[in-house]
Amino acid sequence: MKEKKKKKKKGGVVNALLSLGILICLGVFSFSAYKLFTIYQDYKVGEDEYSELQKYAVQPKKEETTSEQTGETTEGETVSLESLDYVPPVVDFESLNQMNTDIVGWLVVEALDINYPIVQGKDNDEYLHRTFEKKDNFAGSIFMDYMNSRDFTDCHTIIYGHNMKNQSMFGKLKFIKEQEKYKDSRYFWIVTPEHKYRYIIFSAHVTPVSGDTYTLFSAPDQQFLDYLNQMKNESQIPQIDIPLDMDDKVVTLTTCTSSDTSRFVVQGVLDSVW
Repeated sequence: MKEKKKKKKKGGVVNALLSLGILICLGVFSFSAYKLFTIYQDYKVGEDEYSELQKYAVQPKKEETTSEQTGETTEGETVSLESLDYVPPVVDFESLNQMNTDIVGWLVVEALDINYPIVQGKDNDEYLHRTFEKKDNFAGSIFMDYMNSRDFTDCHTIIYGHNMKNQSMFGKLKFIKEQEKYKDSRYFWIVTPEHKYRYIIFSAHVTPVSGDTYTLFSAPDQQFLDYLNQMKNESQIPQIDIPLDMDDKVVTLTTCTSSDTSRFVVQGVLDSVW
């Protein structure tokens, strides 16, 4: 009789432990499901906001452009929008400025589905996890370094964006290298209230967080030219024959990688202005 009671007691303890284990697993599963749901909701809210903003950047039809809409290359040649394979959007900056006076431009990367407004905050944290409409959201914004000039006249301008898992923001930037999207186009555009700037990609590479890539320059000089040649040599996509000059204007698009110690960058040199 005593032996049976001991077995019964031992079996009860085992069952209790199993029940506790199941409850813990259910708790972990429920918490994980809740976190995934909130992340998904956060992604969706951010994606919906930026989808709504697309109506302020209208892609003109080819027939709506004329040969009179001309720009000039950095080499002094005249180029009409009509002659281009891609025509940049017409952006309603007046409406966007009423929503957020921090807007400085609109970015389009031809080969990728990257099409967003650019803002500039008082520091580089303001828009890290805040959308264009200043709502708290992990997606944040595409934003210019707070030390850069708003009119893109600096030697080197840096633009940041998150590498989102749903491939929004700068989530597709890495495809320039990984999927060889540079074969589709080497250009990206920045549209401002005054101008349309076209940049040609001359470098795409992984760089240390504290690397030379993020150097800003106060004026064009030999040090800046050395920097350009260094960035070109570090490119992980095939180089194209672009003559670099200390008077060039360069924009760096940067996003995070799977490592906390590195970033992925795509760099373009100003090619034409309309």
